[in-house]
Amino acid sequence: MAVLKVRPKSECRYDIVSLGEIMIRLDPGDDRIHTTRHFRVWEGGGEYNVARGLKRCFRKDAAVVTAIADNAVGRLLEDLIFQGGLSTEYIQWVPFDGIGRNVRVGLNFTERGFGIRAAKGCSDRADSAASQMKKGQVDWERIFGKDGVRWLHTGGIFAALSETTADVIIEAVTAAKKHGTIVSYDLNFRPSLWKSIGGTKKAMEVNREIAKYIDVMLGNEEDFTAALGFKVEGLDESFSALDPSHFKKMILEAVKTFPNFKVVATTLRNAKTASVNDWGAIVYANGEFFEAPLRENLEIYDRVGGGDSFASGLIYGLMEGKSAQEAVNYGAAHGALAMTTPGDTTTASLEEVEKAMKLGSARVDR
Repeated sequence: MAVLKVRPKSECRYDIVSLGEIMIRLDPGDDRIHTTRHFRVWEGGGEYNVARGLKRCFRKDAAVVTAIADNAVGRLLEDLIFQGGLSTEYIQWVPFDGIGRNVRVGLNFTERGFGIRAAKGCSDRADSAASQMKKGQVDWERIFGKDGVRWLHTGGIFAALSETTADVIIEAVTAAKKHGTIVSYDLNFRPSLWKSIGGTKKAMEVNREIAKYIDVMLGNEEDFTAALGFKVEGLDESFSALDPSHFKKMILEAVKTFPNFKVVATTLRNAKTASVNDWGAIVYANGEFFEAPLRENLEIYDRVGGGDSFASGLIYGLMEGKSAQEAVNYGAAHGALAMTTPGDTTTASLEEVEKAMKLGSARVDR
C-alpha cells in the first residue's frame, strides 16, 4: 500500500530536486587534517547528497537548486556534480570578486576517524554563494509548475547558513505544495551553524515554522530536541541510546503538533567506536511504526553521508509506492552501504541495496 500520493512521472521533468549548499570536501584519507600533506577532493552537502543518491543508485532524474561562485573552484564543483549525474540547470552562478571577499565556494575538511578517535569536521564556508541566497531569486513557478517535480528535499543545514536561507526554503516549499510536490526535510541540527545567528532558540524558531509545510520529516533524537523542542524525560544527553522507545514518544508528540507530517523517520545509531556502529532505522507512517532490521557491529569506513543515504533510500521506496516497511529497509540498507566507502556520497547500486536488504553475505560476486 502506497504511503504517499506522488505526482506521476509523466507530468514531471524531475523525480527529485534538492535545495541546499554543495561544498568541496577535502579528505585527508587515513591522515589527520592538521598533519596531512595531501587531500582527496569530493563534493558533498546534506541536501545534495540525498538527490545524488537517488540519481546514482536509484536511477531517478535529479536536479539541484543552489548558488556557486563562478571561478575555477566553483567549476571544479560543477565537474564533480556532473559526475554525480545531477542537472545543473537551476544553479545560479555568482560573479567572483577576485579574492573571495564577497562570495566564495564553501570548503569542508573531514577526517574519517578510527577506533576510539571520532570522525572530525572543520568547515570553512562563510560568505559562500549559497549562504547568500534570498527569496525572489529562484523561479519556483517554472521549476514546480512548468517543468514539474515529484519531490523536493531540503533541510536544516541550509536553513542555518544565514538569516535569509530559511526564507528561501519557505518560498520553495510553499510553491512545491501549490503544485502537489511532496516535500521532505532533514533537521540535521548543527550547533556550530546556529551559534552566531541565535543558537538553539533561533534553530527552534526557524525549524518549527518550516515544519508546517513538510510531508516527510527526518531527524534523530538530538534533532527533534534541539531543532523542534520535543523532549523526552530521562533521555541521555549523549543521544547515544539505540532504544527506539525514546524516539517513538517524540514522533507521537511531533505528529500531534504538526499533523501535516505524513511520514517521520530516523536512523538509530550506537557508535561503539568510530569504526564499529550498531545501525538501524525506524519510520512512522499511517499511524504505525516500522523498523528496519538492526545491524549490529557494522564496520564503518567513512560515516559521513550515511544519514543522507538512508534518506535517499527511504524516499526511493516511498516514491515507488512501496510499503513503509520496505521503504525503511531500503533506507537502512543504503545508508549502511554508503558508510563502507569513502566520500559523502553513495557508490552503491540498486542491486547491492536489495541484496543488503535480504542481509545477504559479503562473499565475492563473480
